[in-house]
Amino acid sequence: MVMPISSGGDHAAETESTESLLPNKNQQGGDDGGAGAGDDFHGASFSGAVFNLSTTIVGAGIMALPATMKVLGLAPGIALIVLAALLTDASIELLVRFSRAAGAKSYGRAMGDAFGPLGRGFLQFCVVVNNLGVMVVYMIIIGDVLSGTSSSGVHHHGVIEGWFGPNRWNGRFAILTITTLGVFAPLACFKRVDSLRFTSAVSVALAVVFVVITAGIAIFKLARGQLPMPQMFPDAHDWPSIWRLFTAAPVLVTAYICHYNVHPIYNELRDTLQIRPIVRTALLLCSAVYIATSFFGFLLFGDSTLDDVLANFDSNLGIPYSSFFNDAVRVSYVLHLMLVFPIVFHALRLNMDGLLFPSARPLSGDNRRFGLLTAALLATIFLAANFIPNIWDAFQFTGATASVCVAYIFPAAITLRDRHGIARKKDRSLAVFMIVLAVVANAVAVYSDAFS
Repeated sequence: MVMPISSGGDHAAETESTESLLPNKNQQGGDDGGAGAGDDFHGASFSGAVFNLSTTIVGAGIMALPATMKVLGLAPGIALIVLAALLTDASIELLVRFSRAAGAKSYGRAMGDAFGPLGRGFLQFCVVVNNLGVMVVYMIIIGDVLSGTSSSGVHHHGVIEGWFGPNRWNGRFAILTITTLGVFAPLACFKRVDSLRFTSAVSVALAVVFVVITAGIAIFKLARGQLPMPQMFPDAHDWPSIWRLFTAAPVLVTAYICHYNVHPIYNELRDTLQIRPIVRTALLLCSAVYIATSFFGFLLFGDSTLDDVLANFDSNLGIPYSSFFNDAVRVSYVLHLMLVFPIVFHALRLNMDGLLFPSARPLSGDNRRFGLLTAALLATIFLAANFIPNIWDAFQFTGATASVCVAYIFPAAITLRDRHGIARKKDRSLAVFMIVLAVVANAVAVYSDAFS
């Protein structure tokens, strides 16, 4: 089955640039610059799609999960991780089903079908804000971990700085320049999501390496009686502590955001009927990684767990070869982020092109526009990471808000709009629940952060 293409004359032509970067796998020829015809691509595999979707999900947010457990306690925290996975599965199912009914081959086109050009543009803007902020944060973390960072007058040595001492070639600017030109730029040149399946598989494996090392250290120390059992429930004894519980909402509500890459992955599938099991397999894999990271990270550091648990791996762990394991954890995580970057960048470039050039021919058929847009976005992210090194607060206020719109509010709004009359009663109830949960949880979280 191939997702139907709506006939819309000029409207279809105008929105074509917002669809998947390359034509559907069954299209031949066309104005694609040779990318769609004459190659050996016959559709993405099940495993490749799972890895690409999983890589979209698991990013920097994983490091905030142990701190979330410190706020919520293990029992409510893990329960909310599972709830977020279930809600994500439901929201993606609604998004795919209503996209099929509308003949929409992209998230932007589904929003356009429901709410017109304004809806499509708002969706694209939110994806750009979210992904741009995420990738700046990724690059900042890479610079901090490899070249070091200074906070409150204290300098924390980076991994490479610790190995070779401070030099001009391992400073932040040099490290990020090498990473951008040597890793990000080559991977950003791929036009198909499926081309990133191997790097995505390695990225997921590196996330598992982080979990395995953390779990191994925690189990070792627990067996030696060096760790107390972590708290199972939150310590909410007054209003400030109760309000503080809601600060975990953005982390959990947006932990599984991957909706902006569902359509590109769907459009490249060998068998599009596999999208449902692909989504569920990816969510199950990521849930296992999230739960293990949350449990063992909080078990290992307890009340000393920092907002970014990676910062906890900057001191003596109280085990043999502590420095080796500290470096292994940090390096594996940085490599993971490097390989997550291109899959998130793919959606950023696609949606930015839709905002800037809504009536242009498909991006895959214009190599000059493709190259210039790629270079401009990479340069913007690079400069932001070098000259605006502390953007965590801005990221929390803007990125989390954009993320929750993309993940829950927009799919629910498309369902309630129901232009094609396919919404069931339970679909409408679920949509209302997702909107209320997203709006209330994030509003309270922003309020709590602003006045804490």
